[in-house]
Amino acid sequence: MGTKTADETGAETSAEATTEEKVNVAKTDAVTEAEDTSAEDTAADEIDDEDDLPEAAREEGPTGVGQGAGAVVSAALGLVSLTGSWVGTVASARQSLVGQLHAQTATSSDVTKLLDEGYGDAWKATAFWGGVFALIALVVGVGVLARPAFGAPGKPQATWIKSVAWGGVALGVVGLLLAVLKYTDLLLDLPSAS
Repeated sequence: MGTKTADETGAETSAEATTEEKVNVAKTDAVTEAEDTSAEDTAADEIDDEDDLPEAAREEGPTGVGQGAGAVVSAALGLVSLTGSWVGTVASARQSLVGQLHAQTATSSDVTKLLDEGYGDAWKATAFWGGVFALIALVVGVGVLARPAFGAPGKPQATWIKSVAWGGVALGVVGLLLAVLKYTDLLLDLPSAS
């Protein structure tokens, strides 16, 4: 009664081990069920959060890359209209060459006519191409600024795009004004021959 045999001790140990295994399996099943439930709840929350988003945020809309590029192009063209371009330089050199050719073939030695053909036409060619670049800069800048009115409603235009586009418009206006003043000889006209 007070003594136990080896068979009884082994039976008790194996019964304890079986009970522990059952408890461990039950704990593992409970943890797995909890993880599955939390994953389902998280997925359901994500779907609910997605439904709360505005339609413009759910759908991929325009990113503004084209508008940003247009704004940069507008500013660059406005700057080119002020500083001069390769096209304007070539046109000016061509007109200067044409004026020199006319001067060499002309029998008259009218200095005013020679100045006008040799340098005045070249000056006007430079002014003309500067005005063309300024006008393109102005049109592109205004187009970029007006684009949101025709785009996705409720999606604001980035501030930097507006700033650069306004810069392009301002440079275009100044370039166009200077081109008109140069072309009409109101700014830096040809020196007099007398």
